[in-house]
Amino acid sequence: MLKIGIITGSTRPNRKSLKIAEELKKWADKREDALYEVVDIADYNLPMYNEPIAALYSQDYQTPEAIPWAEKINSLDGFIFVVPEYNHGLPSALKNAIDYLCHEYGNKVAGSVTYGSQGGIRAGEVLRLVLGGLHVAVISTSLALSILTDFDSEDNFIPEEIHQTIFNKLLDRLLAWGEPLKVLRDNEPTHK
Repeated sequence: MLKIGIITGSTRPNRKSLKIAEELKKWADKREDALYEVVDIADYNLPMYNEPIAALYSQDYQTPEAIPWAEKINSLDGFIFVVPEYNHGLPSALKNAIDYLCHEYGNKVAGSVTYGSQGGIRAGEVLRLVLGGLHVAVISTSLALSILTDFDSEDNFIPEEIHQTIFNKLLDRLLAWGEPLKVLRDNEPTHK
């Protein structure tokens, strides 16, 4: 079975990404077609990127926090990024977490669930560009949530039923790409 990480895109104390990720995991677990887990970037306490450039390519990380992060990303076959839109782009915490690694992302698949006042779509487009540079296959099916209609006045996540249908289509695509990419990775020579 493929292992899919549902990765939070923010570390702010009042963030919505963790609530959304936990709900998405419940939806995904009903399918029983892969192993899904919430990966909260806040748990890794990554400092601002400060690795020597050689560490990025050699995977000989100097920052202690980078090692468990690399191990987690390496253990996954695919990703669902839960991304808020900050200033028409990605949150700096997510970009920082992505920048710490290179090889661990390669030849894997990703999808996005974005949110913001206009669905966070621009954040998803920025994420697509960043991940493409790391040899991640980013599927086109995505889920865009509105902070105006998908949350109540007490900030509880109350998604429309259609969102679960769209999310299932996202997972169908993610797994369809994930299987052949896993075969490709399993047959690659190691270069470390």
